[in-house]
Amino acid sequence: MNQFLKRYNEILGDVRGLKEIRLPETIRVNTLRISENEFVERFSKKASLEKIKFADFGYKVKSNFSIGSTPEYLQGFYYIQEAAAQLPVQVLEPGNELVLEIGAAPGGKTTQLAQYMKNKGKIVAIDIDDKRLGALRNNLERCGVKNCIIYKKDGRFVADFGLKFDKILLDAPCSGNFITDNKWFDKRTLKGIEERSVMQKALLASALSVLKKDGVLVYSTCSLEPEENEFVVDWALKSFKIKLEEVNTIGDPGITFLKRKLDGQIKKCRRLWPHKTGTQGFFIAKIRKI
Repeated sequence: MNQFLKRYNEILGDVRGLKEIRLPETIRVNTLRISENEFVERFSKKASLEKIKFADFGYKVKSNFSIGSTPEYLQGFYYIQEAAAQLPVQVLEPGNELVLEIGAAPGGKTTQLAQYMKNKGKIVAIDIDDKRLGALRNNLERCGVKNCIIYKKDGRFVADFGLKFDKILLDAPCSGNFITDNKWFDKRTLKGIEERSVMQKALLASALSVLKKDGVLVYSTCSLEPEENEFVVDWALKSFKIKLEEVNTIGDPGITFLKRKLDGQIKKCRRLWPHKTGTQGFFIAKIRKI
């Protein structure tokens, strides 16, 4: 058993079945383009759809064709989005507000923000990668997003905008997990994980600096490693005037002890273990500035 699986075993007490999970194809119906009922009626004629109970507009799809090459996809009726990845925006609950998204490309969560906001308010979406920004622009157009401004921008310097935001989504760059990369265990080291957390803390500090008082920030990763999740949030609780709010979705509570005691509020976070949730590994924290 490698060092990561040993640690998962320490946290969970039993990791049987953890590596056996296989993800289904999943989509999010885009109600900016079509009603959910109309889409289901239309698409069910060519593929099998199963509602994802914990995702507002999410469906599992079984088909004998590529779901990225259908007329419905090209018209923006749906976005191909993993089930757990649909949850951060759902937890943020954006409305007619000024919203910042850091690391927005290629646009899955950006188009979802616009959907929940019903194309009202304003989204400032930033990313540092030119190629990914091209994909973001294409997806915004395909999905009918009208309330978004995009910038090529390093998330550590969002204070340059001179704006304060009502809500912020920081789906932080992370080390990923083994569910979406079968060579993950061969590539990763604990030292590399710890180095990644330095960037995550810098991005979170930057985001909190431009969040309005009483504003909400959702911090998420597709990592299972505490250094990129609970340890980052624990550091933020000690460093800023913030509190955690309950993340009301599937998953286990955040870890509050792993070789060192963490702030008890971290139980309000959610940690998605693949063999328990049927999704990729994921972590979500909901932070309110006080």
